Amino acid sequence: MDQKIKQDICLGFNIRKLRLEAGLTQEQVSIKLQLDGINMSRDFYAHIENGTYNIRVSELSALQRLFKCSYDDFFEGI
Repeated sequence: MDQKIKQDICLGFNIRKLRLEAGLTQEQVSIKLQLDGINMSRDFYAHIENGTYNIRVSELSALQRLFKCSYDDFFEGI
């Protein structure tokens, strides 16, 4: 069973910031996640940034590798 992180505080702003710093579009991120074995469409990724989708731990881990950041960066300012 996949575990999800219940977002009572939206991580989407920080995830969007990391994506923009990496110079990637939402479409490029979803493609790179798919290549990493994460089944993620651009629409679902957009929901993560908007805070309307509870991100799975595996997805957060894949984003951490993709953005080459620390997990702390996802929670900055929270």
